[in-house]
Amino acid sequence: MPQPAPAANRTAAPTPNPGPSSAVMGTYARQDVVFERGEGSWLISTTGERYLDFASGVAVNALGHAHPRLIAALTEQAQKLWHTSNLYRIAGQERLAERLCAATFADRVFFCNSGAEACEGAIKLARRYHHVSGRPERNRIITFKGAFHGRTLATIAAAGNEKYLDGFGPQMPGFDVLELGDAAALEATIGPETAAIMIEPVQGEGGIRVVPPDDLRRMRELCDAHGLLLILDEVQCGMGRTGRLFAHEWADITPDVMAIAKGIGGGFPVGAFLATEEAAKGMAPGTHGSTFGGNPLAMAVGNAVMDVVLEPGFLEAVQQKALRLKQELARVKDEHPDVVTEIRGLGLLTGIRVKQPAADVLKACTAERLLTVSAGDNVVRLLPPLNATEAELSEAAARLSRALERVSASRS
Repeated sequence: MPQPAPAANRTAAPTPNPGPSSAVMGTYARQDVVFERGEGSWLISTTGERYLDFASGVAVNALGHAHPRLIAALTEQAQKLWHTSNLYRIAGQERLAERLCAATFADRVFFCNSGAEACEGAIKLARRYHHVSGRPERNRIITFKGAFHGRTLATIAAAGNEKYLDGFGPQMPGFDVLELGDAAALEATIGPETAAIMIEPVQGEGGIRVVPPDDLRRMRELCDAHGLLLILDEVQCGMGRTGRLFAHEWADITPDVMAIAKGIGGGFPVGAFLATEEAAKGMAPGTHGSTFGGNPLAMAVGNAVMDVVLEPGFLEAVQQKALRLKQELARVKDEHPDVVTEIRGLGLLTGIRVKQPAADVLKACTAERLLTVSAGDNVVRLLPPLNATEAELSEAAARLSRALERVSASRS
């Protein structure tokens, strides 16, 4: 395992730098570091420094960087065919759809390029379902505060976060945004215009908040009782991240529709929404489409990811690593009660709630060459590759502990 960076290399973190001389639009407060290659759980900068990547492209690099099986799949396909069109059959798309359906509740899959597109498609499917069922008035979707479903106009309206809505004109109608966990409000909100309930089993951007299994089961019961669709957004918590293929499996329920992305592509842009035959009955030719979604390159990588994640023992190993990481972080919390207030999460989707600004902790982590990412509720996320080693989990905890020492020292 690569050794920790010498102390001399840990004196300063890269600072936010949007690149004023760059032509790239300044929508990110980028850190002033450029990575040129990756090896498993590690990223190497253009200056030769090694960073332990426990951000994983925000849960995208599920199998780390430069995984040999993903490289082989992409390279082989790239030498044959990159893109045709969804006007024709695509063999890799049919194979991946069949595998996803065999492993889940679903009967039908639509492929796109991102989580936002997957969530947008799921919203459209729910409205279309009621339209073709003779209930066009049922077009409102119940969602929850703290959610993140993407950056399109519909998906920012679905989440209802003022930070993302600000400045983008009239809010798209059709969403009732409730407090997470308010069972009475949920039942009271269901009405003759309600089409679906949409929820993340684990809120990622909202602060790694796990929805209790009983709450998910109650939502399933309400949907059944009122003729609604249950839509699960598993863009961040799916594809093995929690130790099951999909997080809702812990609650022993099935949805009618599910949005996935991030981990299914292992770093290549792949998204999809899955549905039962009944829920998908309105999605006839011409009702939805995607130019690039499900192209041969994307499907080659998606199938390679499935090959690895579905191997016997892989998900069980994720569960064991999650237990190891939880133990390591409990120790870190005990060592730094002045900074850490809570450890949250499920599987390898972990949140550390802190007293100081999360941005300060992220900066200190970067100084220790540990890459993390923030979330709502003043939470720092650790999202290691699912195939990270136990030694790397311990190394991440050690670097995190040193980072928290920096934060404590800066406040004293």
